[in-house]
Amino acid sequence: MKALSLLIFILIASNTSSEEDKSILIYGDSISAGYGMEKESQWSESLKTLLSDKGFEISVHNRSISGETTGGGLSRISRTLDELKPTFLLLELGGNDALRGYPPKKIYENLNKMIEASEERGIQVFLMQIRILPNYGKRYQTQFESIYPTLAQEKDVILFPFMLNDIALKKEFMLPDGIHPNKDAQPVIAEIVFNSLEPHLK
Repeated sequence: MKALSLLIFILIASNTSSEEDKSILIYGDSISAGYGMEKESQWSESLKTLLSDKGFEISVHNRSISGETTGGGLSRISRTLDELKPTFLLLELGGNDALRGYPPKKIYENLNKMIEASEERGIQVFLMQIRILPNYGKRYQTQFESIYPTLAQEKDVILFPFMLNDIALKKEFMLPDGIHPNKDAQPVIAEIVFNSLEPHLK
């Protein structure tokens, strides 16, 4: 009887620990790094509050870097994953590659390798669609933006809609540079990301 009770206790403790140990790694560029924002105002911090308020015991790690490209992200992905051991990866990279006119094929390859590095470690990947302005040229825009649904289908990962879809064209939500979201936009972005995440966390 004591042995049975001990087994039940171990199983309960194990499940509780597993739930508490769940974490999300946000891995992106300046949009996710909260460019121009104090840390407490960044959308990743608002996401932590949303998750907690909705009853999800999931910690959030943000390793986004302003100016980061897919090449830079690839160079540090293995080290970061081994250090943090996240349950989920939210991959939000590619915008800076497009700003520099990098070849879509190379962007695809870098993202693909980051997804593979995550899957090798049993980490579920959420890939963020990235949109760019049409002034890059229609051909480049189409080639670039098609990378994300193509990868999502090929690698069987979840594709999230671009988190600035409803924000980028609203001046009240953008900094004067017209590229980065302002303080008012941060909680809105958190809500958008949470709505994409929630169905996959239950």
